[in-house]
Amino acid sequence: MVFSRYSGLILSHTIFCFTYLAAFEVPDTAKPVIRAVKIESDIKLTGKLTDPRWNLAQPIELNYEVTPGENTPAPQHTLIRMLYNQDYVYIGYDCKDSNAAAIRAHITDRDKMFDDDFVDAIIDTYGDYQRAYEIVVNPYGIQGDLLMTSNNEDASLDMVWESAASINSDGWTAEIAIPFKSMRFPSVPVQRWGVNFIRTIPRASRTQISWTRIDRNNPCLLCQGGFIEGISNVESVTSIDLLPYVVGQQRDALDDDTDPNSSFHNGKVTGRVGGGLRYSPSPDLAVEGVINPDFSQVESDATQISVNSNFALFYPEKRPFFLLGVDIFQNQTQTFYSRTINNPLGSGRVIGKSGSLSFAYLAASDRNTPFIVPGEETSDYIATNLQSISNIARARYDLGQEAFLGGMVVTRNTGPAYNYLGGLDWNYKFWENYYFQGELFYADTREVNDSALFSNNRVFGRTGNDATFNGEQYDGSSAQLMLRRNARNYSFTFQYTDRTPTFQAQDGFVPNNDLRTGTLQQSYQFYPNNAWIDSWGGGLNSGLHFNYDGVRKEKWAVPYMWANFKGQTNVNLSYLAMNDELYKGFQFTNINRAELSIYSRPASSLTLQFDGSFGRFIKRNDMPDAGKGHSISFTALVKPTSQLEIDLSYSRARLSSIATGELFYDGYIARMVGIYQFTSEVFLRLIGQYDEFNKAINVFPLVSYKLNPYTIFYVGSTYSLSDFGDPYGFKQTSRQYFLKLQYLFRS
Repeated sequence: MVFSRYSGLILSHTIFCFTYLAAFEVPDTAKPVIRAVKIESDIKLTGKLTDPRWNLAQPIELNYEVTPGENTPAPQHTLIRMLYNQDYVYIGYDCKDSNAAAIRAHITDRDKMFDDDFVDAIIDTYGDYQRAYEIVVNPYGIQGDLLMTSNNEDASLDMVWESAASINSDGWTAEIAIPFKSMRFPSVPVQRWGVNFIRTIPRASRTQISWTRIDRNNPCLLCQGGFIEGISNVESVTSIDLLPYVVGQQRDALDDDTDPNSSFHNGKVTGRVGGGLRYSPSPDLAVEGVINPDFSQVESDATQISVNSNFALFYPEKRPFFLLGVDIFQNQTQTFYSRTINNPLGSGRVIGKSGSLSFAYLAASDRNTPFIVPGEETSDYIATNLQSISNIARARYDLGQEAFLGGMVVTRNTGPAYNYLGGLDWNYKFWENYYFQGELFYADTREVNDSALFSNNRVFGRTGNDATFNGEQYDGSSAQLMLRRNARNYSFTFQYTDRTPTFQAQDGFVPNNDLRTGTLQQSYQFYPNNAWIDSWGGGLNSGLHFNYDGVRKEKWAVPYMWANFKGQTNVNLSYLAMNDELYKGFQFTNINRAELSIYSRPASSLTLQFDGSFGRFIKRNDMPDAGKGHSISFTALVKPTSQLEIDLSYSRARLSSIATGELFYDGYIARMVGIYQFTSEVFLRLIGQYDEFNKAINVFPLVSYKLNPYTIFYVGSTYSLSDFGDPYGFKQTSRQYFLKLQYLFRS
């Protein structure tokens, strides 16, 4: 194993550093405090702060503009009050605006209002600066919730809470009620939560004002808030969530989707029932089980251009069961990717926290197990009907100030075949804005023994093993070490990745192996904040990539620059000044190209984005060649009214041979999503897409009612058509009708 000689030294040094850090951590007693005042009964939310009990709480004011200004006086007044009773935490906002007519707000589905005016409560219930809930509401009371970890924000979090808001001549007001049952927090008599409040005002700039000062030289945003005090005697909160569902569907299709003359078969109406039960005996422990869960997706994945991609494509998780506690399972190597659990018969999970120790366990029995077979230059995705059992165990010890030490074990058994993986990861912060991060994993694999399922003579380096499912057994390792500096002006990241040719994470997303890669990214940023620009900067991304035979596969150097202009317009430009690659035995040099990204939101009703790469690319197939061309994407989000939005997108890729001019490929994908939001709970959506590469049209109408993230009703259909050429033209290949009803019972 590559790191075996050094892993003990690295681990012992890391533990020593963590121990040193924990021993000398000094609590910050100078931080501001907001006190929550206890009331005895519930508040009926109107969004107008008219209940006289709001006056019982002493208000605090958001005094600092932190973007684009740097702790300058806030341009608008914002007052916040907090109350609580035995069931809820209440937060009231009074957002003054000297130009109330300019308020940007839309009635949308939840989590789709982040371009509007909004207020954000960032609540770190454990006060350890590791993770925090972000509870967001816009001037129409539309909800958004995210999970913040190490300055990253994960929008997949969905919580059950209540909100209301109202626009008036002086600005707008909002009220929110967060059930204690929707949060995890310590089981102690007196709570002391970390908190900050941010108000976003999108006008010429995306102005943000904060309760506390934000030091741009301190990369820990969670560390720079204040505290919530006054909440007591809520540690005995327990909850039981029952989530049954029923699904009905009918699928009709051509008997042979490659033959336009084949018969179109109308399928039978089928049904499916199932559900889940979640029990939380305390606020910091949850046990959940699901039987025959419905893991279908109502929101379809946007098709990605894959014509010149040699590795598996990544799609984000959207299924609610896997989104609870998603942060604890995440790591840089992605040794767990929940979409590899495809169609389970049942699954169970335990998530908890005891003091500084977080832990989680997930088990699932899958009926249609997929495989990603990684490689040095390509990967293969194989869908199967094989059954498998997966177990994922995770533990993490948090040491404060973003430092932690964690371990993870992932197993998958597919009959006599298996993939067992285990390892350690850590994060150590020092000198205020320096981080040392690392991950060490080892995997033992026995392949499925069925070459009819997958046969490929692609070899794994010089190990003597190949990609064919022929029952081979092998082990492998993966190591990743990172040193980074995040600061106000100069930042850098140095990363080394080492992955053996036979390392596999079958329940993860690791499509490439057989590599030793070192990268260095440096950047410098300026903050002029004048009449036409907020900030700008530049940097250099460079690296070397070798395989395990010591052969250099790639070297690159990419200078880049960016600028954030007024009008909420951001421009990023980079150039692959040096880009040499060895691919399929062919050495390619000077594969240079420019990349441009532009984002602009000049008005509340219009958002534009363009991404493009222009220059030289490698045609990645068995006979590679150097080509010139482009890959572009353009999106326009139009909101002509507060309830209607139209999202138009266009992606195109073209490549032709530099030597001969032969056209390798040229095609596009066009997509339109139209949504009319009748209320915050009900919308009508129509998706239409044309894929020129596959000559296919897809149409997806949907009506949705969503009382909360888990109580939902959907009814919709899908239509697929293919172009069979003359004399057939476009002909329907399949259609589906479906409905789903799911209801959350909570006690």
